[in-house]
Amino acid sequence: MIAQLFASGHAADIVLGVLLLEAAWLALARGWGWGRVLGLLGPAALIVLGLRAALVGADCWWIALPLAASLPLHLIDLRSRLRDH
Repeated sequence: MIAQLFASGHAADIVLGVLLLEAAWLALARGWGWGRVLGLLGPAALIVLGLRAALVGADCWWIALPLAASLPLHLIDLRSRLRDH
C-alpha cells in the first residue's frame, strides 16, 4: 500500500495538500498577504511537483522545469526577507 502511494504520485499530492492548508492558515489566520505566502511556500510546492513528476515516471522536462522554477522564486523571497531586516 505504501509503495503504491509513492508509485502513483499520491504521496506528493498529500504533501501538496498540506502545503495548501498551511498557505490558507498563514493567509487567513495569521493575516499574511498571498504574495508573502507564495514566496515562502511556492518553492516547496514546485519542488514537490518535480518530485511527483519523477515518481510517476514523467519525462525529464516535467521534473526539471518546476525544480528550476523554484530557485528564482526562492531567491526573490530571500531578497525580500533580507531587505526587511
